[in-house]
Amino acid sequence: MLNEIQKHLKSLDKPYRFSVLIPTWNNLEYLQLCIAAIRRHSTFTHQIIVHVNEGKDGTLAWLAEQPDVDYTWSKENIGVCYGLNIARVLCKANYICYLNDDMYVLPEWDKYLWEEVEKIGHPMFLLSGTAIEPTDTGNPCVLVRDFGDSPQHLKEAQLLAEYRALEKGDWAGSTWPPIVLHRDLWDLVGGLSIEFSPGMYSDPDLSMKLWEAGVRYFKGLGQSRVYHFGSRSTKRKRMNRGRDKFLLKWGVSSRIFTNKYLRRGAPFAGALEMPEIPAADRYKSALKRILYAMRRVR
Repeated sequence: MLNEIQKHLKSLDKPYRFSVLIPTWNNLEYLQLCIAAIRRHSTFTHQIIVHVNEGKDGTLAWLAEQPDVDYTWSKENIGVCYGLNIARVLCKANYICYLNDDMYVLPEWDKYLWEEVEKIGHPMFLLSGTAIEPTDTGNPCVLVRDFGDSPQHLKEAQLLAEYRALEKGDWAGSTWPPIVLHRDLWDLVGGLSIEFSPGMYSDPDLSMKLWEAGVRYFKGLGQSRVYHFGSRSTKRKRMNRGRDKFLLKWGVSSRIFTNKYLRRGAPFAGALEMPEIPAADRYKSALKRILYAMRRVR
């Protein structure tokens, strides 16, 4: 695999606030919109790094022409975990921001994140921005308002005129992109775990690794906003059984971790504490773990 990966670093040494990592898989139209929004709507200067899986749709040719975008490329689709881990090699900023290619950042998205970084004053945190999505999937961390389901149908003027009026406070349980963390913390826990390739449940796994490393500050910022078209790549790929892998790895389900440990979606109330897990939940997790392990043996 490694001998089929290329790295293209164009960025000079600058005081970048974030190194923005964006994985993409033959998704040029979305990637172009994503990068255009970063250029247009960022308060600060950021290093943009794209990992290109395959790039058979013109992505490679387009990126080669962009003077301000670094990129890595794999001939095959190696997924998000391997892709972001190799893209990390090019990072110049102290803080990594992981952003999906189907996200359109909104004005001052980075301003609120950076202000929070400075306010915290230490590197033991994971921050998220808040996504606005066109359909209601029951996710308590997002705002739901339909401004279009693709770049062609994006109601950009309406979105820019109305997004600030949508009410959302800060919330607990940072897990999903866009996320920001210190690169030393990323390195400490080994980035995204490749056993979750191509990527499903690598997000809560990263949060659990950070929890195990002592992080208790998991915060979603209500005012840092992106518009998220929604899983444009994952819908084209057969996914791994990430839920089972998470349980086998950590001994608790991802549901218990996100709901009980992280309190994901609840109003933010400061650093988290180790929760009391009801006996029934512990027994249920143990039973599922045994059943999943037996299924793997078969």
